[in-house]
Amino acid sequence: MQTQPMLTGHTRIVGIIGDPIEHSRSPQMHNAAFAKAGLDYVYVPFHVRPDDLAHAIAGFKALNVVGINVTLPHKQAVIPYLTSISREAELVGAVNTLTFVDDEIHGDNTDAPGVLRALEEEGDMSVPVGQEVVVLGAGGSARAVVVALALGGVASITIANRTVERAVSLAEEMQQKTNILMHGMGLADARLPDAVSRCMLLINTATASMDPTQPLLVSADWLQSNTIVYDIVYTPPVTPLMKAASARRCPTLGGIGMLVHQGAIAFEKWTGVTPCTQTMHHALSI
Repeated sequence: MQTQPMLTGHTRIVGIIGDPIEHSRSPQMHNAAFAKAGLDYVYVPFHVRPDDLAHAIAGFKALNVVGINVTLPHKQAVIPYLTSISREAELVGAVNTLTFVDDEIHGDNTDAPGVLRALEEEGDMSVPVGQEVVVLGAGGSARAVVVALALGGVASITIANRTVERAVSLAEEMQQKTNILMHGMGLADARLPDAVSRCMLLINTATASMDPTQPLLVSADWLQSNTIVYDIVYTPPVTPLMKAASARRCPTLGGIGMLVHQGAIAFEKWTGVTPCTQTMHHALSI
């Protein structure tokens, strides 16, 4: 049973903001890692409505809060209140981690490097440099994934989404930002089966994969046995897409790794300490 942190006058405060926020699993993950590392920190969820965002940021700064994670709907809205942002955050167009230092507020996006770490450390895999990749979905998570892949050195990315216009728009924007060849198309596009069969890595970012009653966004028959299938959705831990891919003998990876590693990167930025990711994994399984 996880013990509650002992708060003192020396305890440093970090946390997460969102609307809603009750569903966040970050507090259990981070507080377990702080306890394991022997750090006098506490991670707190803060329910911040959009109209209160400016007041919340000013309040965190005044109260000497060390850092804040940012989730929906604030990832883009928070940017005007920052004094600087990282290259990853600029490319993604969204921020998920704030660090308060003196009078400055720095914004990062740890989702993008979290994708790369999860591939390398959780699945003993790596981004297929110089190869083709397919990304399913065109929302906020897809943006971070595409940036991670571009920085990782893939040759081209096909983005497939139910709404064709969103896929095309994201592909055009990201190609201009990263100089990586990208194609946007609908899930019903006749070119998608060929793209999936050629790719070395298929990443799903669409939440539709959470529902076992819904058909798969792509047919498992299109997959080659050496294609890595990475579903960043972490509920359930093994999605229908992952099950179908495993039946084709494809290596698979679920979304818990990305959740852990994006959090671990934020932890490092705030404390200068590398957390125990095994502890973070265990906390999420309780």
